[in-house]
Amino acid sequence: MAQHSLAKMGTLTRFILRIDRMRIILWLIGLTFFTLVVPNAFNGLYESQQERDGMADTMKNPAMTAMVGPGDLENYTVGAMTTHQMLLMTALVAGLMSILLMTLHTRLDEEDGRVEMIRSLPAGRLSYLNASILMLIGICLTLSLVTGIGLYILGIDSMNLEGSLLYGAGLGGTGLVFAGVTAIFAQLSESSRGTIGLSVAILLFTYLFRAVTDISNEALSWLSPLGWVTKTEAYSANNWSPVLLMIGISLLLFIFANYLHSIRDLERGFLPSKPGKKHASRFLLSPLGLAFRLQRTGMFCWALGIFVVGASYGSVLGDMESFFEGNEMMQQMLQPTADVSLTEQFIPMLIIIIAIISAVPTIMAMTKLRGEENKDRIEHLLGRAVSRPRLLGGYLLLSLIVGFVMLSLSALGLWGASATVMEDGFELWTIYEAVLAYYPALFTMIGLTVFLIGLFPKLTAMIWVYLVYSFFVLYLGGLMQFPEWIGNLSPFGHIPQAPLEDITFLPLFLLNAVSVVLIILGFIGFRKRDLESQ
Repeated sequence: MAQHSLAKMGTLTRFILRIDRMRIILWLIGLTFFTLVVPNAFNGLYESQQERDGMADTMKNPAMTAMVGPGDLENYTVGAMTTHQMLLMTALVAGLMSILLMTLHTRLDEEDGRVEMIRSLPAGRLSYLNASILMLIGICLTLSLVTGIGLYILGIDSMNLEGSLLYGAGLGGTGLVFAGVTAIFAQLSESSRGTIGLSVAILLFTYLFRAVTDISNEALSWLSPLGWVTKTEAYSANNWSPVLLMIGISLLLFIFANYLHSIRDLERGFLPSKPGKKHASRFLLSPLGLAFRLQRTGMFCWALGIFVVGASYGSVLGDMESFFEGNEMMQQMLQPTADVSLTEQFIPMLIIIIAIISAVPTIMAMTKLRGEENKDRIEHLLGRAVSRPRLLGGYLLLSLIVGFVMLSLSALGLWGASATVMEDGFELWTIYEAVLAYYPALFTMIGLTVFLIGLFPKLTAMIWVYLVYSFFVLYLGGLMQFPEWIGNLSPFGHIPQAPLEDITFLPLFLLNAVSVVLIILGFIGFRKRDLESQ
């Protein structure tokens, strides 16, 4: 019976790897590159142990412990520094990777009817789920080995083979745990949006729970999977027990997901779905209303998350001066100037990060149209009284509104939290103006998305690559000493860094002008081209 339930599992695993190979490769390259580039930067900035000890002193700060977790501050080698400052953040991204990939090949494939078609063939009831699990296990194992061996090959004295392999295993183990979490939510929820939303909520909750317990009661942080990854202490204690715990918990999660999958009906979930209204509201009679209705739950979750992110950054500003004092890495990233405090110089960097995070739901609101097109759901709309420009315009208007709301909420969170921890805090309008200055950059990202949807629909996903590029070059540009023109390739690189710099009209006007041109070209292309589906 068990063999029959898993029939053709190996074939389906190879099938999934084949159709998703480019996405998997890009994830692995991105995570590996980001992991390997930082230790060399640390090694160049802190050449002596005395300098590294000075850096460790600045990290003895509750705010920084909440952000990056505890570390071996008594033996702060380059390896220990890399683990302390980078492992948790990279593990967060690895967890997000697992959530997205597992959702794609479980609940989303079920929504699109692919699982039903496969089940009509001589494939077992549990084959497709376990093929997806095997795919994630292979990805996490590859991530562990590639990053572990890559870190060792760097040849840095304090980064030995065991510590490097443990660092990689921490990333892979985190990916496995959240693959298991997502596999369960794929059985509980009836939609891919619900699966992603619940899984990401658990990811964020485990991070916040770890942050609180690392400060108040570190023993309780063992209840958080993201607390486990910090307790590996790669390059110092080299504790493998958290990795074994991750593997054991992920196996239990996979087994429970299999059980739930075996007793539920196809295209159903265990969480009850709320029945819809008998009569649609007038708001649903427009493309804008429909676009909002399809995405409102995710948007509300993103709005709450963006506000929390802004508040989280604002809450650490009260301790920034003590953190920056003697911290050469942050001073090199910020490039201090006279008569301006390091906290004030740190604000623009925080705002860049917040603006780029705010771009995620903004772009998602626009790319939803491409997703609906792939699923053949817009043909019946266009076959009625809805024109193509009106349909595209509805999603465009929603995206513009989402961008404005997200930036506004992040500014309120940043200002509100900073006002409670700083003796001489910033005025609301100062923060709000600095954050809202990035709206033209978001407008450009929206315009580029419309352009791709209209003229090159198969390349729409490249907007995410461009967003990741923007984050990398602007966040680490000072540390890696990139030329200025590399940052200027991103629209976020052209925004004046208020409150340090005056907000000038010309760069914002040019970004808006480019955005309008891109949108016009996108509308022309969308009106003339054939509809496509995957």
